[in-house]
Amino acid sequence: MEWASLPNLTYMSFCANRLSGPLPPGLQNFKSLQFLGVEANQFSGPIPDELGNMINLTGLELASNHFTGSLPSSLARLVNLDKFRISENNFSGTIPEYIGNWSRLQRLDLQASGLTGPFPDAVARLENLTYLFISDMTGINSFPNISSQTIKDLMLRNVSMSGQIPSYIWSKPDLRSLDLSFNKLTGEVLGINLAPKFTYLTGNMLSGEIKSGVYLNSRSNIDLSYNNFSWPSSCQERSNINTYRSSSLKNTLTGLLPCAGPITCKHYKRSLHINCGGETVTVTNSIGKITYQADNSDKVKAATNEHFKNWGISNTGDFMDDSSDEDTYIISTSSRLPGDSPDLYKTARRSALSLVYYSFCLENGEYNLKLHFMEIQFSDQELYSRLGRRIFDVYVQGKLFLRDFNIRKEANGTLKSIVKELKAVNVTDHKLEIWLYWAGKGTTLIPKRGNYGPLISAISLCHSMEQHCGVEKTKHHISYALIFGITGPLIAIFLLALGFYAQRKCRRDKKKRERDLRAQGLQTVCFTWRQLQAATNNFDEANKLGEGGFGSVFKGELTDGTIIAVKKLSSKSCQGNREFVNEIGMISGLNHPNLVKLYGCCVEKDQLLLVYEYMENNSLALALSGNSSLKLDWAARKKICTGTARGLDFLHEGAAIRMIHRDIKTPNVLLDADLNAKISDFGLARLHEEEHTHISTKVAGTIGYMAPEYALMGHLTEKADVYSFGVVAMEIVSGKSNTTQKGSDDNAPLIKWAMTLQQKGDIMEIVDPKLEGEFNSLEAERMIRVALVCTNANPSSRPLMSEAVKMLEGEMEIPQILSGPAVYGHDLNFSKLMEMQESTSMSGYGLSPFNQGSATSNSTAEFSS
Repeated sequence: MEWASLPNLTYMSFCANRLSGPLPPGLQNFKSLQFLGVEANQFSGPIPDELGNMINLTGLELASNHFTGSLPSSLARLVNLDKFRISENNFSGTIPEYIGNWSRLQRLDLQASGLTGPFPDAVARLENLTYLFISDMTGINSFPNISSQTIKDLMLRNVSMSGQIPSYIWSKPDLRSLDLSFNKLTGEVLGINLAPKFTYLTGNMLSGEIKSGVYLNSRSNIDLSYNNFSWPSSCQERSNINTYRSSSLKNTLTGLLPCAGPITCKHYKRSLHINCGGETVTVTNSIGKITYQADNSDKVKAATNEHFKNWGISNTGDFMDDSSDEDTYIISTSSRLPGDSPDLYKTARRSALSLVYYSFCLENGEYNLKLHFMEIQFSDQELYSRLGRRIFDVYVQGKLFLRDFNIRKEANGTLKSIVKELKAVNVTDHKLEIWLYWAGKGTTLIPKRGNYGPLISAISLCHSMEQHCGVEKTKHHISYALIFGITGPLIAIFLLALGFYAQRKCRRDKKKRERDLRAQGLQTVCFTWRQLQAATNNFDEANKLGEGGFGSVFKGELTDGTIIAVKKLSSKSCQGNREFVNEIGMISGLNHPNLVKLYGCCVEKDQLLLVYEYMENNSLALALSGNSSLKLDWAARKKICTGTARGLDFLHEGAAIRMIHRDIKTPNVLLDADLNAKISDFGLARLHEEEHTHISTKVAGTIGYMAPEYALMGHLTEKADVYSFGVVAMEIVSGKSNTTQKGSDDNAPLIKWAMTLQQKGDIMEIVDPKLEGEFNSLEAERMIRVALVCTNANPSSRPLMSEAVKMLEGEMEIPQILSGPAVYGHDLNFSKLMEMQESTSMSGYGLSPFNQGSATSNSTAEFSS
């Protein structure tokens, strides 16, 4: 470069010039250069080693490019640096130890850089460090010791950090902003009365009581959302404090905004339309008029809409690079906009980090969701502004919907609308949550500093059964109260009659029960008592295969040589009768290679018996326990896992009558002579009621396999089976049982242990050591990741079983393990379930109907929710 010979050239900036390719050669020749900035371009490739020869550099800014590879060791020579910014790149490797040699460093910016932890102790000891920004990184794990630095802005966001917030943080007099959001921090926040001006603690597991005086006297902007605090009854909503879902009462409507007073639903709505950042707007289309509600409060961090009372927002983050004192969360345009409904796009709501729109008092069911976007902050007319990139993620009900979403790219320009539609959104517990999250990607200083983060123009939500969703009606209004007043007494009479009938039915004698079974036209054979008595040698104990929850199972042989398994239930138990009828009804018409085949039944001599095909290799539980001569290699484990998934997929989506099994576990996965997996024991199965998103039911199943929402609240959907399958898949790959303690120092159940290893980046330690390294590592990692996704604490974030099958077969991408508000809202339930499991004695593998009796029984629970 000709400029290299200029002796006084000290400052060089190529910021936002659309430059691409690798950094040009010859930069090391600029001996006198003190500042080099190439931010907001499209440079790629590794950082050249020669850059380390520019020893006079005090500022090096490489952010918002596409650099790859690890940071070269030659950069250790840049000991004069006081500013180092490499955010929003694709680097690899860990944070270099040599950064600790940059004794003059004042600002370190590693947001979404691609690097991983741990955070070097030497870096933490840099005495002049004043601004530290690290986000969207794994491996930090614990809070770095920065007690001696005069920190002004500290960001350690979404870095997998656990433990407690050190007390010295609250006594730093110069600390202006503190962002510790989206980690796994625990314990009490004892210094919250000394919180800096901007404090973001959202998305952790912090607890303890928030004192009334501290809350009322605070002058700071504090975000406490998605935690487990206890709030005083006297607290009130305030514009400077975000309390959304910060209460330990997470599963109540009041827990959404603990300081907003009681929240009740007088009736449930089937639609929602919001003009984000704007006034009330009425849009006319071919069907009629739809009114979009106003959303025009600019300063509120979290609040429920004052007029409609069934939706609200939670806004997290501070535009730290913006020099203005007050952040603006609403932007507008005066430009003439194209399209049929331009008023929807004149305003938009934005956020510096996380923006949540939530709604409650919705009727449960499936909805169609439309999200309206238009880029109105950047311009296509100005060259400089055209370089801006707004990139963010969108989650709906905790499930990733849009990754690295770029409005301008999707709409093919600015001031152009783009609508993203998501169908079959599942609303449960009458609540919906839409989360827009900035993961540190895109540009942050175009057209000026502080212009980044998610942005949305409008939201439209319609129940899938609504033909003309949201269209204003002028007549034929019928009061919900009137409808209930008419139908309520009739429903009550019907339920009483149904209860009386059920009680009588339970007491019917053997002949009536037999007539009822035959009247169903079931596709089974009716065996005689004498046939089965002869087949099992009078139910000899030598032929006994195992003991189940409602009876015993025996091996038998029919006169034609067919080997069978006979489940013998006691007819003295009304519950046993119900299970008997349930199982025949569920299995009789099913035919799938991964479901156990029911040959027939017998109702004689006050006995209830089911006759199944015999499984030569017993149960998966016994095979994994080590008490069997059967040794499962990796090919067999993969085959069993995929087969189990296919069987469940058939029950949920392929059968003529969809059903939920409710008790998927390794003892109920049987293995034939060819190690084909077959799901058994349909006694707990429930029909999948299409019109309901969940069934509130008496909980019945096995502790260790039950999903949190089902075990603790009785909410039953097919996602409960998905959770159970995730546990089974983890047991297959690990060789351990989730109903036993792992045996390590943390003494944690299998799923909790696996999650810990995943957070540490040691996921392959889960693989069963009995395989002795003889396995396909890619397939094993895939199975582990599928198991973790299936056991997500949030049922909406679990896949369908059809999706799980595709993930296992490598035909579908496995979603990343979510870290954010959609998960933290369910963490309390998950923690309670783990505590329940850890406090319950559950030693040994469960006993299937075909076990030989060498393993002990699982703890099976049945209790009212």
